[in-house]
Amino acid sequence: MRPRRLFTQLTLSFLAVAVLGVAAATWISTRIWRHFLLTQTNADLEAQARFLAHIARERWSRPENLDDLCKKVGRATGVRLTLVAADGRVLGDSLRDPAAMENHADRREIQEAVRGRVGVHARLSPTVGLPMTYVAVPITEDGRTIGVARAALPATAMKAPVRQVYLQVLVGALIILGLAAGLSLWLSRRLTRPLEEIRRGAERLGRGNLSLKLPTPEVEELVSLADALNSMAEQLNERITTIQEQRREQEAILASMVEGVLAVDPRGRLLSFNRAAAALLNLAPEMVGRNITEVVRNPDLQWFVTRALAATEPVEGEVTVREDEEERILQAHGTTLRDSRQVVLGVLIVLHDITRLRRLEIARRDFVANVSHELKTPVTSIKGFVETLLEGALQDPQHAEEFLKIISRQVERLHQIIEDLLSLSRIEQEAEQGRIILHGRRLGPVLRAALQACSDRARDKEITLELSCPEDLRARLNDTLLEQALVNLIDNAIKYSGPQSRVQIEAAKEDGWVAVRVRDQGIGIPKEHLPRLFERFYRVDPGRSRKAGGTGLGLAIVKHIAQAHGGKVTVESTPGQGSVFTLLLQPD
Repeated sequence: MRPRRLFTQLTLSFLAVAVLGVAAATWISTRIWRHFLLTQTNADLEAQARFLAHIARERWSRPENLDDLCKKVGRATGVRLTLVAADGRVLGDSLRDPAAMENHADRREIQEAVRGRVGVHARLSPTVGLPMTYVAVPITEDGRTIGVARAALPATAMKAPVRQVYLQVLVGALIILGLAAGLSLWLSRRLTRPLEEIRRGAERLGRGNLSLKLPTPEVEELVSLADALNSMAEQLNERITTIQEQRREQEAILASMVEGVLAVDPRGRLLSFNRAAAALLNLAPEMVGRNITEVVRNPDLQWFVTRALAATEPVEGEVTVREDEEERILQAHGTTLRDSRQVVLGVLIVLHDITRLRRLEIARRDFVANVSHELKTPVTSIKGFVETLLEGALQDPQHAEEFLKIISRQVERLHQIIEDLLSLSRIEQEAEQGRIILHGRRLGPVLRAALQACSDRARDKEITLELSCPEDLRARLNDTLLEQALVNLIDNAIKYSGPQSRVQIEAAKEDGWVAVRVRDQGIGIPKEHLPRLFERFYRVDPGRSRKAGGTGLGLAIVKHIAQAHGGKVTVESTPGQGSVFTLLLQPD
């Protein structure tokens, strides 16, 4: 059943009480008034009857005059008067002929009067055919009843005053009910208004608006309720504020972590994750609550989560994630997640991206292997020719001179490799320590100096060097390092370009950078080699590179010089058509 409002229930209750009270009062008052009217009417009839009896006693000796007496007095009083002998004969009547009337000895009021008492009876009169109220009194002489004097009044004569009384009582009852209804509404509103205010205040509390306090009601019993709600709101506000601050702190900590954090319940459903985990595993907020096997399509991670859920001790492992042809290696750590009562809530998975570390380890191993390989070739050659000379070739001047020239070239090669390694190490160290000073300079003089340094080699191969650079173009640069990088790029362009070709050096502002391009018409570089082209000792064609006299460190030096300038180096190449190396520098 639908609950009703307290205001309605109180109003209806007050009205019901009022209606019942007024109805009871009306019923009692009408009964009293009716009884009073009947009593008063009977008293009046009794007085009329006694008056008639007093007069009739004096004339009782002349019965023929009694009828006239009844009619005369009846006309004067408006009451039906009757004189009856003790034996029941009607001696006179104010309305009828006594001779035509039947004997009244069987009438109850006559019988009572004959016995010496006042007789009162209401009944339908057979004589007049109307309901009548009769009051009869005895007529006595010398202590004996000689007759009866009766007064009667139709019941209709009494209905008018009774109806008038009823109407007045009804009007009074309606007025009282109207006042009671108004008072009920006022009392109900007075009682329910503070409850409504408390209810609205509780709704505001439920919506989280805990700063507004409930007003103090005028009803004493509700004051404690309002105070309790205000106290509860204040405590809730303090607790919620504390919880929100703690939650913001936790979210800030988790969001700022570079490690990915996942929380998984015992059934394998994802409880939460931080921003780093979302980036590592391509997770979205709507994935919370779904099974880990649905949101992470990686068998390694799924197996690790299964291991962590089954283990009682922390577990560790590596997970490989592939995304857009890029492979990431994640160090995973899993531990049981418990609440303050030590109830197991699931496991906490922490993922640390160690791809860069692994690549650095691989690069370090490759670097050691490449350095060893690069150094082994000239050292082996030097050792072989020295042994040959010691075994007797030194006595042969022609071969001894040739062998010494070869040893000299290999020593020079060793010297170049060591110089480039030292240069690369110095650039890295100075960049990390912030010791490379950049100045706002015009770019043209540095480009011309690099071209001048390479002009002899270009002339030997009949290669034309072309420069295009606005005179007012400026950039933040270190003259020596930038010239070294440009010399390496131009020298490579000359080495791998055919005779009578062109090498173009262009400089211009592009997209907020100062771009320096070295464009050649050489043999080009296959696409699969471009991503690793700037690694140390990486060679597209090892045999051709060594024959050209390169150390395999030139482009690595160019990359680190570009990074030291706050820029970068890129390459575009088409086999058989040439290559374009672009240095991006910060404008001044």
